[in-house]
Parts: sequence; structure tokens; C-alpha cells
Amino acid sequence: MNLGIIVIGRERMKKTIIGSVSTILIYFFYIHAAHAGNSYAVTYERDVAVKMRDGTTLLADIFRPDAAGKFPVLLQRTPYDKNYGTEFGLKAAAQGYVVIIEDVRGRYASEGEWYPFKNEMNDGYDTVEWAAALPYSTGKVGMFSGSYDGATQMLAAIGHPPHLAGIFPYVTASNYHENCTYQGGAFEQWFSESWSSKLARETFSRANQKRVDPLNGAATLPLVDYQIFGLQQLPSQSTATKAFAPYFLDWLDHPSYDDYWKAVSIEDHFFNITVPALHVAAWYDIFLGGSLRNYLGIKSHGGSAEARSGQRLLVIVGGHAGDGPKIGALDFGKDSIFDEDETTIHWYDYLFKGVRNEFSTGKPVSIFVLGANKFRQEDEWPLARAKSTRYFLHSMGAANGLTSSGQQDGSGSLSVIAPAAEKPDQYIYDPSDPVQTIGGPLCCGALRTGIGPQDQRPAEVRRDVLIYTTPAFSKETEITGPISLDLYVSSSAVDTDFTGMLVDVWPNGFAQNLTSGILRLRYRKSQENPELAKPGEIYRITLDLLATSNVFLAGHKLRLEVSSSNFPRFDRNMNTGEEQAHATRMIKATNVVYHDKARPSALVVPVVP
Repeated sequence: MNLGIIVIGRERMKKTIIGSVSTILIYFFYIHAAHAGNSYAVTYERDVAVKMRDGTTLLADIFRPDAAGKFPVLLQRTPYDKNYGTEFGLKAAAQGYVVIIEDVRGRYASEGEWYPFKNEMNDGYDTVEWAAALPYSTGKVGMFSGSYDGATQMLAAIGHPPHLAGIFPYVTASNYHENCTYQGGAFEQWFSESWSSKLARETFSRANQKRVDPLNGAATLPLVDYQIFGLQQLPSQSTATKAFAPYFLDWLDHPSYDDYWKAVSIEDHFFNITVPALHVAAWYDIFLGGSLRNYLGIKSHGGSAEARSGQRLLVIVGGHAGDGPKIGALDFGKDSIFDEDETTIHWYDYLFKGVRNEFSTGKPVSIFVLGANKFRQEDEWPLARAKSTRYFLHSMGAANGLTSSGQQDGSGSLSVIAPAAEKPDQYIYDPSDPVQTIGGPLCCGALRTGIGPQDQRPAEVRRDVLIYTTPAFSKETEITGPISLDLYVSSSAVDTDFTGMLVDVWPNGFAQNLTSGILRLRYRKSQENPELAKPGEIYRITLDLLATSNVFLAGHKLRLEVSSSNFPRFDRNMNTGEEQAHATRMIKATNVVYHDKARPSALVVPVVP
């Protein structure tokens, strides 16, 4: 951030401002010729009370130009502490916006009980309308930011507050069951546990603060027995999750797509959204699928012509997997760097101020193409010119694994030629020895094996990983768009998982994961009504591998990995058919993949001519 002098009265600002609601004049000089309007001095108010319809008070910080007149409002509602928004608040206010950053219900400075998603529609509506009525507001309110802050935007937009005029959801989900807490019926264990644990820290802190009272302990003897935190009044370890993160247990209690999830579904309510939106998705991001669905869903089913024609899509690389240019094991070059702050301001300069910029003159879709490592503008997503191509699975019945030297040990291959008579491939999936997650679209934090793009060869040497690979491409070959895996399978168990991963194999052997998916067999027909399998019966299943945009350079190969686990990103299927949340008993499963004339398993990819 290019700061000039920030002055509070006669002193320089050296630390975070704390205290009760007060107005502080900040002389903030920030020149950027590409933005609309002039550069303004900024005034700042901290902990402004915002009353919700049920009487709960939420607190917000307000940054605005220290000038006469009215300005459009940019609103962020976050569970991650509004104090982190100060830098953007100063920057955008200096460029002619009122910036409001609010702690959502039950988080940090705001009153109430925290429960993800539950209150965001009503609280978002009430905050938007409060912001629009401020004396220095034009009445136009736009929302911004990502991840959960994207959920606060989408849910508020479904509530349809009259003065909400635009949103900027950045790497956020479209359905808090599928492609969020679950995928293909499997529990997103690493995300759910790591996110809940981080959220629970602040919930624990709030609970502990209520119990800390030095006066009550003043009479304690001997003095060494004084209880600093009053921990004896807090829940025991066995009940801590229920006390501090009850939603985590609720997610486990609702493995199917039922009324619990439908109450906060975005996808089921696209028709209620009536505002323009800039959607930012990201390769290697956990919410890639949701971000793409949000764009397509509102574009097709939005509740107004303005909404349907006003959707924009920007697909970057990284998201929750990290900021460029280096993400995971790879450096995607300087063109991969994404500036969220600048993009937010550009979007609302276009939407609220009529500035001619990339959003007024460019195409509605911009994607970062891996391999080429460049952004490219497009007229639509998916690309109309891409040709759906089936790469059929082939082997002589032994597609299992690589050798320790990294050479393909099995006979698995991919070809556009359909199979004839071929033996199926099989492997034993043992939930006590699952395939370890290596990189990929993780949140919230990396595993010891990394995050984002990583070398998959350590997984590929396993006998329970099937590998199918094309010959090396003689010229550049681009795959851009949705990816799916059409499999014919059977299992010795009544329930098991099947996983698929699309891989770019470099000439030096580096096996770069591109995108992946999973399907829990009991959910092969529906996410709402699970149905156990019959051991030995052959089923045709489809795995959603989400999407990618990748140029396979000359000499590179396309590879498909098939297995039955990806742990701890996803929970291990115990293969018993019991409820996963409470199951402890494990059995091994013999899983079979068929690829012959009658059962032509295939990887389906969009090839760009």
C-alpha cells in the first residue's frame, strides 16, 4: 500500500485505535490516476452500533471521505475481525467511497451468538438498509470480500434489500453442503475441522472473558491457588466441541442434502438475486465449483434482467491455496498476481461511478490459463468452442502404480479410441491405510504434504492407486472447462468411495495435480437419498472433477488417477455402510474399475481447438 502521511491531530498514527465510538480525522493521501474522482482526506469512526431487527447490536467501523457530499457505500461483513479491514478502508475512502466493515453476529465486537450462515440473510439486509440511510450515503450499497464474507453477500442478496446495488463474492461457495462441507457425499474433513477449530478460538475467548472476575478470586488462599481463567467453569474436553462449535456436530449429523442445508442454500435461490456481481473463482481453491456455479446460476436464473446481464467472472489461480506468483510447488509468473483491493475498487468504479475500465470495455469472462500462465478474456463460460472429448481408460488388467523410480509400473493408458475386450482393474482399499492428501484445494491451512499444485508421485507408487496416462503430446493441447469422470465400478463392500484426479505429467516426471473429485457410492443417485450398494454389482457412476484451464505443453502427458481415498482432505469411508459420523469399525474393500466395450469408462474433458 502506497501511503503518504497519516496524521491524527498533531501525532502520527503508530498503533491501532481502540476505545469507544469516536470520530477521528485522518489525513490520508493516496494518489491513483486510474480511479474515479479526487483523492480525499479520510475520517474514521470505530465501533458504530448497528441495531438488528431482533435488538442485537452489531459493531462496525466506518471510513469515509472528510468532505461534503454523499458517496456510495462499500460494505464488508466478516467473522474474521473487522480490524483487519483498516488498510482497505483507508484506501477506498480516499478514493470516494464510504467503507463499512462490520463484525457479524457473535464475533469479536458484535453481540449475539455465532452460528455460521444462520443469521446472515436478515443481518445483511438490516445492515445494508442502515448503511443506505446514513447521511453521507448516496443510497447505493455494494458488498465485497471473500470466503465466508462472500457468503454474507450472497445470503444478503437473496434477502433482496432494496438498496443493495452490487456484490463482489470472492472464492465462495454456492451450496454449503456440496462443494463446501461435503463433496460427492464425502465429508470435507480437513476444511471442516481446521475452519471450526480456528473459529472456536474466538468463541472460547468470549466465553472465558465472561468468567474472568479477579474480585471473586480475591479471597482465595493459598494465593498460589488463584484461578487466572476460571477454567473450572468451562466445558470439559468431551463437551468442548458442542459448547464452542456446535455447528460442526450439526454438519456431521446432516450428511445428506436435507432441510438443514436447504435453508441456507444459494443455488436454490438464484432467482431471488437481482444485482450485478463480479465472481472471482480460483484454480486450486476449495470453492472453485461454487464460484463457477454462482456465476452461471445468476446469469441464467437471476431475478432481474440487470442481474442476468450483469454477471462477470474472473478465474485466478490460488484463492485459499495462496497468493501468486508461487503457489504450492509452482511459480505461475508475474501475470498470476491478483490484487483484490484494486479489483474491488475497479468493479465499483465501473458499477457506481460509470468509469470506463476493464469491466465496461472487456469481455464478461477472464480466466488464467495454467501452463501458458496468462490471463485470457472470453465471451462465455464454459467455452462454446471447446470440444467435449472422451479419453477412454485402457489396461491389460494392471493399471496399478508407478515403480519406485517414477516409471509407470502398470499398463494403464488413456486414448480417444473406445475399448474392446479388456480386463478390469482392481485394488484393495484399506481405510486404515488411506491415500494421503498431497496438496490440492485445501482450507484452512496447508498440510505437511503441501497445498495447491504438488508432485503426486508419492501417491502414484501405491498399489491402491490406478494410473492411466496418454502418450506425450507432440504439440500444445489445451483443456479448459468442466471435467467429469464416467466410471463403471463394483465393490465388495456395501459402501465405498471412488476418487479421480486430473494430472499434468512433465517431461521430468513431475506429476502436477490440476483438479480432482470424489463420490461416496451410497450417493451415486442423489445427494438427498443415500442408497447402499449391492456387493459385486456393477454401477455406472459420474464423478464431478470440477474444472480447469491448462495447456499441456509439448512433451507433457495427461494422466488420470483413480483410487478410493484422499485423506485427510476427505474422511475415510469405513466401507461398512454405517453412519460415518459415529463409525469406528473398518473393513477392507476390493474395488473394481471396468473398461471394455460394454462398460467404456472415460475421462471427459473439453479440448480447445
